[in-house]
Amino acid sequence: MIGRGGSSLKNKNVLPVLGVPLLLWGCSAARRSRYINHYYISSDDSGILATAALAGFQPIQRPDHLATDTARSTDAVRHALDLIETEAGAMDIVVVMHANVGTVTDEFIDHCIERLLENPGASSVIPSHENAEYHPMRAKQVQEDGSLLSFFDGPISPNRQELPTAVFFDHSFWVLRGRSAIFDSEGQEPWPCMGRRILPFMTQGCLDVHTLEDLDRTAAWIMNNKVALPDFDRPK
Repeated sequence: MIGRGGSSLKNKNVLPVLGVPLLLWGCSAARRSRYINHYYISSDDSGILATAALAGFQPIQRPDHLATDTARSTDAVRHALDLIETEAGAMDIVVVMHANVGTVTDEFIDHCIERLLENPGASSVIPSHENAEYHPMRAKQVQEDGSLLSFFDGPISPNRQELPTAVFFDHSFWVLRGRSAIFDSEGQEPWPCMGRRILPFMTQGCLDVHTLEDLDRTAAWIMNNKVALPDFDRPK
């Protein structure tokens, strides 16, 4: 799991959702997975590290240069993997959880792991969703004079049904094919740790938390989907 201390909503990763710190919902999903055997938390924030420790996640103290506003998540993942493999040996698959997302289940994680195992040519499986109203071919870039210009040359259909399918990553969790994907020098930007051949796991979009209202939406999703309360004492 990865989590940053800096945020527009202070301490969001450990704020309570149904009485449980937000990040522990993701930790619980990982702990319930049939496939995950090692658990680590990478952060620059002592509160995040201590909270994840309640779920048995071992701390990785993120260095200062990986804790800035401009630090790349790929670099944080690579830093963590180097330390993990030094301690626990080579990792075939790495599941990267995001600490500000509580709308994850073990079924989601296991489905993505199984899809990666079934597709040896794939480098990763990433939860993704469509949002046709914000199709990238409809986007505009702001010019120096304040006017707008299309990112694309040529005609673009105003009918979304005629546009090629576009998906956006949830960033709830990533399932990565170990070192071969994470350290791929030709991995797709802007998250090259996903490697070159990314498969989607289609969802309705996750509820990543940035506001207090997002905490309420997360709680409603958890209740509607009957997600079990975290239980970290159960046998693994």
